[in-house]
Amino acid sequence: MYKLVILIEPQSDAARFDSRWPEFLAIVERMPGLRREVTSRVDRLLYGNFHVHLIHELFFDSLKAAADAMETIEGQRAGQILQEISGGKVTLLLADHLQDELSHIQRHKVGDPPPGDHA
Repeated sequence: MYKLVILIEPQSDAARFDSRWPEFLAIVERMPGLRREVTSRVDRLLYGNFHVHLIHELFFDSLKAAADAMETIEGQRAGQILQEISGGKVTLLLADHLQDELSHIQRHKVGDPPPGDHA
């Protein structure tokens, strides 16, 4: 699975941004191939210098599906709206999304020998 990760920096006019955010969502949610989306409002910066106000993730089956979606009329319009409402204070990333279920993670506790290692 691939995702388009949108990092939005703090806005000088947060109320204006928030009032237009639903406009962006309405367009982006019509992008073909979109499987899931997630929005995270960042509460605090714990370490580093990159300040982010909002993280929005759009999930697709493949890199090609993500690229194709961004080239559609909906994808192009969503990009235009995003630039307008963020004043260009945005970073876009394409990422190969790998996910593990908690039940699988918990089977591999710290200190346990790796599978197949019979010490």
